[in-house]
Amino acid sequence: MTSTARPGAGADELDAALAETVRRTGASIGAVYLLAPDEPVLLLEALYGAPADVAAPWSRVPLAAPAPVAEAVRDERLIWVGSQEEMARSYPRTAVALPYPLALAAAPVVGNRCWGSLLLLWPATRPSRMTRREHGHVAACCRRLARLLEEAVEAGRPLVTADRPRVLPPATGDRQAGPAGAAADFAERLPGGCCSLDLEGRITYLTSGGAELLGREAGRLLGTLPWQSLPWLDDPTYEDRYRAAVLSREPVSFTACRPPDQWLEFHLYPDASGISVRIVPTGALPPPAPAPRRAPGSTTTPARAGQLYQLMHLAAGLTEVVGVQDVVDLVADQIMPAFGAHGLVLSMVDSGRLRITGHRGYPAEVIERFDGLPLDTTFTPAGQALSSGIPSFFGDPEEMRRIYPEAPLVSGKQAWAFLPLIISGRPVGCCVLSYERPRTFSAEERAVMTSLAGLVAQALDRARLYDTKHLLAHGLQQALLPHSLPAVAGLDVAARYLPATAGMDIGGDFYDLIRLGDTGAAAVIGDVQGHNVAAAALMGQVRTAVHAHATLDTPPDRVLAAANRLVSDLDPGLFTSCLYVHLDIAHRRVTLASAGHPPPLVRHRDGRTAPLDVAPGPLLGIDPDAEYPVTETDLTPGLMLLLYTDGLVETPGTDYDDSVSDLARHLAEADDRDLSLLIDSLLRKARPARLRTDDIAVLVLKAASGPS
Repeated sequence: MTSTARPGAGADELDAALAETVRRTGASIGAVYLLAPDEPVLLLEALYGAPADVAAPWSRVPLAAPAPVAEAVRDERLIWVGSQEEMARSYPRTAVALPYPLALAAAPVVGNRCWGSLLLLWPATRPSRMTRREHGHVAACCRRLARLLEEAVEAGRPLVTADRPRVLPPATGDRQAGPAGAAADFAERLPGGCCSLDLEGRITYLTSGGAELLGREAGRLLGTLPWQSLPWLDDPTYEDRYRAAVLSREPVSFTACRPPDQWLEFHLYPDASGISVRIVPTGALPPPAPAPRRAPGSTTTPARAGQLYQLMHLAAGLTEVVGVQDVVDLVADQIMPAFGAHGLVLSMVDSGRLRITGHRGYPAEVIERFDGLPLDTTFTPAGQALSSGIPSFFGDPEEMRRIYPEAPLVSGKQAWAFLPLIISGRPVGCCVLSYERPRTFSAEERAVMTSLAGLVAQALDRARLYDTKHLLAHGLQQALLPHSLPAVAGLDVAARYLPATAGMDIGGDFYDLIRLGDTGAAAVIGDVQGHNVAAAALMGQVRTAVHAHATLDTPPDRVLAAANRLVSDLDPGLFTSCLYVHLDIAHRRVTLASAGHPPPLVRHRDGRTAPLDVAPGPLLGIDPDAEYPVTETDLTPGLMLLLYTDGLVETPGTDYDDSVSDLARHLAEADDRDLSLLIDSLLRKARPARLRTDDIAVLVLKAASGPS
């Protein structure tokens, strides 16, 4: 999907704009994400103020992810997170991988289209609220970035997303360091020791006192990472303190023991160019809570802090997936890049065979060859890994060929990790990560992959159960709603049902159109309380009762009274709203009765649109002896009636009457030549790019136009 880009003029201008934006906003870190051209993913394009590996968990962000940069693009609005506490409340998954005190803004980069998003981070010392002026400044920066991207496309040099983001060097402004010799003398005269780290964590300067305290010559430490060149600092706790300094831009400190018993205090002072470190002895006594030491003789390398946060980030993501395809997408979009894999095959156990449910990086003919292999297959290591429950790692084709001679020839890959997906001893499937070049799998990497495989197995098992329930619920819902609407002379009709986007896609909204002879029809719409099988079952009973009484040409008030007695007798503990409309096309009259349902919108031939004044009765199921007032109006030529459930207009935090007024305005402006397209237009304007928390049912009726 991606290819390494050669930064050209477009990239240079974008980088300069990003660096200027970071400086002008006072942010410490900035990043630009661009939408991938062929999939709903945001890719990290450029990064300023932090090393690339710090941003590894967020180099690819699915557009549907619960993350600020993705939400900014989805809703096309600025997202502000003023504190770590707010981050934990609003974006718990992001907070797991970014556990540092900071403030954050994510804003969409929008011009003639949405290109991606801008991410800015500030130290937590700034005010927790963004001013209107700051908000406007960030918006202006986003418009500038969008304009640069558009100009690059118009000039025939669009940016090509690289495999790794471009990391921009920090600017130090006009600050003068002074003569190198004087600076070195100054540092040498300070008690204890001093060293300097760049933003990548490499040692760029070390005093003789610092070298003495660290127990290593300066020449052997310059250019190295402390936790790699000094074994006693090889602990994720210490690396995490460095990451905290880089991300929060706040001074941090920690205490470490240089073997055998020399305790040292490290004080880190960060800015945009790097970190200054003071090193001083703590004295003879160790601190109350010493840092953990590596057990004597231990050969296990502790996981890097960045890898630990990345693992937690991926684990949190797996807890949020819903269906099997969601699991496949998350593994492909985040787990593959996390381990540098080029190929993925995710399979599940089905009737004694391994059925491939998702893959990346393989041609279709190779997947056909591997799909449906028996569990005891000797064609690939997948069967053996599942039966034994032990992951298999092959660092090169020769290692694979010794046991499975055909597998490397078919796949064309050069290294593989076969991870069995097992829950409580029960095989669920197998996850295969593959590479285009030979590689060595370290003990640390194997341990992390194995741990992650257990989480994938649980997510996949939950997702398969959800998909099964979803198909059952969807089938039940479709069976209870009309498959098609009858043709009625003199009447144009269209309808739509949209389930809530959360849960099992099943609810209690319903509609129906009943033909009554050659010159009449009845329309009904209703909403049963709840979003579950019980609500759907009651919806089916109410719809059947209304249909039965309507075919007897029963007046609207008596139809609702009969349905009300049914619901009261069933006593399901659920209430139902319902609107019944009788259309006498021959005499051009409309008679309505409502059981607590939103009144229909009426659009006249001249475009005037407003809610119809309908006297409502109580909801069905409240009072078995309730009466339902009848409302009448003329069915003039070209008159349109819009019947809907409240999911179309109810939005948390929005006034209901304002929403109905907006819907009426959209209906008045809509093109009514195609009623199905008209409904599409209303749905887009009333519920733009937002998760639906309630079902929506819409039924549109339009009387044929008579002579002008």
